[in-house]
Amino acid sequence: MDPRDVIEPGWEPIAELLRDSIDRGDDVGASVAVFHRGRPVVDIAAGRFARDDDRPYDHDTLQLVFSTTKGITAIAVAMCVQRGLLDYHAPVSRYWPEFAAEGKDAATVAQLLSHQCGLITVDGITLEETLQWETVTSRLAATAPDWPIGSGHGYHALSYGWLAGELVRRVDGRSLGTFVQEEISQPLGVDLWIGLPEDLEPRVSPLIGGSFGGGDGGDGGVDPATRAMLEAFLGPGTRAGRALTMSGAYHGDGLFNRREVHAAEIPAANCITNASALATVYAATLGEVNGVRLLGEATRDAAVARQTPPKEADLCLVMPTAFSMGFMVYDITSPYAGPGSYGHPGAGGSVAFAQPARQLAMAYAMNRMAPNLMTDRRTQNLIDAAASIADAQA
Repeated sequence: MDPRDVIEPGWEPIAELLRDSIDRGDDVGASVAVFHRGRPVVDIAAGRFARDDDRPYDHDTLQLVFSTTKGITAIAVAMCVQRGLLDYHAPVSRYWPEFAAEGKDAATVAQLLSHQCGLITVDGITLEETLQWETVTSRLAATAPDWPIGSGHGYHALSYGWLAGELVRRVDGRSLGTFVQEEISQPLGVDLWIGLPEDLEPRVSPLIGGSFGGGDGGDGGVDPATRAMLEAFLGPGTRAGRALTMSGAYHGDGLFNRREVHAAEIPAANCITNASALATVYAATLGEVNGVRLLGEATRDAAVARQTPPKEADLCLVMPTAFSMGFMVYDITSPYAGPGSYGHPGAGGSVAFAQPARQLAMAYAMNRMAPNLMTDRRTQNLIDAAASIADAQA
């Protein structure tokens, strides 16, 4: 046991679940953190730093958490709303005039944040171009929607971050990554970056396995039938494939283990952090943590209000998904701890969320990716246990 671990009385089952997952080989290295009623009750890290590396996965380890990043970006946008810099119901073009191209002049901030604008990719863009902020955002602004805005929603797997991040830059003047550092990470005293400084690179645990071009090319436990299904689902001609790879720019094993991808600001997918930091940030959307409260109750309620209709199929992911102002909110595909929960899962298993009713904030980050985008079994086991413990302590 790491002497820095926090396990409050009654919360031991969380540590046992993580230890069992590592023993079974479902996890290699991972961290889990839980806040309850404004206090850290679990903050643990365990396992190995890498597949063939006996260095410990500990509280200094950093992890890329894919789309769990989107929740952090949604919090940054909500902070701009709270300060009167943005209005969820105003047209995006009020703040970003170039966005009006191709008939997008009436699209609202709420529609953009809830994946309704049909800007899932930029055809013909290269990886290198997406790492250049002004290039990718200007290309997105000039792009025609993939469907009529407001007629449906589809997961903007990568483009969401540049779209939302450009809104922050337009009204605040700072890049999304700088805003997050100066307004979230530093005030709360947490390790969380969107755009990682080079000197921190040795602390980053490499992703293992995975089915979305992120990990090291290992199979991540994917059987051949499942792999074939995923390849069909993510084919280059499908909306899912185009959205998840930016039309092929993000395709290839090990891509999200590369230094240039860590260094760039990709506010939908490259937050590098740990569970402790993520849980702390979400706890600060519920109340004061370390002297900091990120969102007032009225702003939070507006930010987590569902914008997509119940049971509406996602035009990219096919299954129903539920989005608010950038958060994925409680539904069958994003159950978290039940009604009222808001947050975001990440490809392969990571998650961070909060639930006001239980005053619960929780996060999980790991290096071994499972073949999923959401509803990871390891994650849900941990969440279910945390919710049960919280209820027992009510």
